[in-house]
Amino acid sequence: MKHDISVPVSRIPAFLARAREALDAQFPGVRYVVFGHLGDGNLHYNLSAPIRSPGVGFIEQTPRANAIVYDLVAEFGGSFSAEHGIGQMKRGELGRYRPAIELELMRRIKRALDPEGRLNPGKVV
Repeated sequence: MKHDISVPVSRIPAFLARAREALDAQFPGVRYVVFGHLGDGNLHYNLSAPIRSPGVGFIEQTPRANAIVYDLVAEFGGSFSAEHGIGQMKRGELGRYRPAIELELMRRIKRALDPEGRLNPGKVV
């Protein structure tokens, strides 16, 4: 399970501790692969199935893991989508984690720059 997130630099240690606590409670034995650009708060916060697990069923828990990670990211003042953008997979999460006014502003900018919808059709921006 891959997460491209950002958290304010000063809050990274607390976020990592809380996320581990929450995820360990839901997914005992989960393995963490966390790396990124600590200087600006961008983290690649990835989860792997427990060692003794064949992984079957683990990947199906992605929506639940995403909700845990993204809710904590929001609580810590970060973004559920950092350097790699929203993409198609996270598009549905925008309404949950971004204010309506921000989404409307994105739509207006897209319409202003691409009134015929030819550039990057079907995408947020």
